[in-house]
Amino acid sequence: MLDSPRAPRVREAAKLQQRTARSQTGLFLLEGPAALEEIVRWQPALLVDIFATEAAHERHGELIAAAAQHALVTEVSERALAAIADTVHPQGLVAVAKQSPVRLEDAMARAAAAAHPLVAILHEVRDPGNLGTILRAADAAGASAVVVTANSVDPYSPKVVRSTTGSLFHVDVSVGASTADAVDAARALGMQVLAADVSGEELTSLQAAGVLALPTAWLFGNEARGLDEAALALADRAARLPVYGAAESLNLATAASVCLYQSAFAQRGV
Repeated sequence: MLDSPRAPRVREAAKLQQRTARSQTGLFLLEGPAALEEIVRWQPALLVDIFATEAAHERHGELIAAAAQHALVTEVSERALAAIADTVHPQGLVAVAKQSPVRLEDAMARAAAAAHPLVAILHEVRDPGNLGTILRAADAAGASAVVVTANSVDPYSPKVVRSTTGSLFHVDVSVGASTADAVDAARALGMQVLAADVSGEELTSLQAAGVLALPTAWLFGNEARGLDEAALALADRAARLPVYGAAESLNLATAASVCLYQSAFAQRGV
């Protein structure tokens, strides 16, 4: 058992809480049995190391045994695990896995070939919770890819990984392209680009006109600033969500979820 928080393997894993270490190694952390179950089910080849406490072995023995077919399992003390984990209560399990970003061109090509072509392009999204929630919503709405453009939060940060609740392993995630390149790639494959922006037409009007039923790449902007003029100009048209109550606006993740689902409904004739 690894007991010391200063043990070399513990310290190396703990460094992955930082973006610099994740960028240098191409690895990331995922915490808890739910995340481990998802990666074992969908992308087990990405697993590298699993750190588990004695209590976790007792509670999740079958899951750990399944994961052990793909990665080294090391028993650690509670205090050693606490040094690796980003959360206060990691539920006795932390895994190290390989990042698996998809090339922009490949992600867009697969999306365009899908029965219901739908993509989310994220322009300078900085909040980990928002990114994770949008990834989860995109997955649920049947989108094939999420493009996390340059100057956005790292999709492999611990908080993003937790917020996706496993969706990180279900959809193609492309990282680091410019917004212009992402838009060009979508349009080259026959997808329209719709920008979510308060200056746009009401979403209900676009729905009534049949626009949302077309193959679509949604462009979502920064939480505080939205889409700047240059990014907005890249889109074919802009859409805004009507606000029927007294709320000033919806936050980014909520608005993105509505837009993606409206497209999913329209593409399926709902």
